[in-house]
Amino acid sequence: MRLEEQKILSSRTGIGPRLGIAGAAFALWLVPSLAVAATDPPTVFGIPFDFILFALTLLGVALFHHHTLQVALTGLTTIALYKLAFTGFKTGDGLPGLLSHLAHEWVILANLLCLLLGFALLSKHFEDSHIPSVLPKYLPGQAKGAFALLAMVFVLSSFLDNIAAALIGGTMAHTVFRGKVHIGYLAAIVAASNAGGSGSVVGDTTTTMMWIDGVSPAEVFHAYVAAVVALVLFGIPAALQQNKFSPLMAYKPGGAHVDWGRVGVVAFILVTAISTNVYINLRHAEIADHFPFIGVAVALAILVSAPLRKPDWSLLPDATKGTIFLLALVTCASMMPVEKLPVASWQSAMGLGFISAVFDNIPLTALALKQGGYDWG
Repeated sequence: MRLEEQKILSSRTGIGPRLGIAGAAFALWLVPSLAVAATDPPTVFGIPFDFILFALTLLGVALFHHHTLQVALTGLTTIALYKLAFTGFKTGDGLPGLLSHLAHEWVILANLLCLLLGFALLSKHFEDSHIPSVLPKYLPGQAKGAFALLAMVFVLSSFLDNIAAALIGGTMAHTVFRGKVHIGYLAAIVAASNAGGSGSVVGDTTTTMMWIDGVSPAEVFHAYVAAVVALVLFGIPAALQQNKFSPLMAYKPGGAHVDWGRVGVVAFILVTAISTNVYINLRHAEIADHFPFIGVAVALAILVSAPLRKPDWSLLPDATKGTIFLLALVTCASMMPVEKLPVASWQSAMGLGFISAVFDNIPLTALALKQGGYDWG
């Protein structure tokens, strides 16, 4: 085929897609009339169809855990198209309504993006400081040591991501128990990492979301009352079980030395995040919702401290995928008609707790924040 014929064919074949794109764009601008006409949005057994789509998205994430990003993005696209066609958004109908909604949510999403990526680098800084390698030195013997290790994981997760704290705890357990770690004790490590972050706004993604949304750290802190009780209830039986399965091995001094420079970097990033958020919310609360101050502050702190200790930038590609997945779910939750949810109560809070045992708790937290009325501790 000659070059001229190829150009003619490509121009002809390109007409269809271009017309399709133009038609789709025009249809999106016409959609407001359709959404306005839908005075009674579709429901299934009285449940708004928005929530059905949201639940199917979470179910897909649970079932297809090797394709979570694709499932989350598919769910987000489906929910957005449904709302464009039928219900509209709180900020308006059609494409203008969608754009207004995203403009309203962008600060929260940008803060989460920066914080999740930043805390991934922070966790690696802490791991490379070799503190996890020397912590077993301070463990007592027998079952007391097994429980003390769980308590260490609890404390670590108060300022590290709970996954990082659980991985560090698992590594320490593998060492001090000579590779023989009971499955029940592994579950206790995971439980300790979740409990430890429950009362800290920098220890868990969900509590960080609360902090970004304007919830005071003091309102979250008293969650430690229940968290400490939970640590005792599951920690003691798990420690006794692990001690029976494989007693704690005495600490043997190795070649690991604490890198205090990295410890300083970790402290600097955390102090920057906390002080920025406190300052903005106390002195300039009127602009807190207009710019992602805390996220940008963490990013700048990482860049400023990079000459002292270089972050492990190789973590960012995988961390970015995980972050986009979480942001997609949070955006899905932001589109839900939360006014249709049951009134905030201890029953609904307990229901959310049981649901989060199966589904991802981050979009559920986003739903609760949108609705309001909960005791965040």
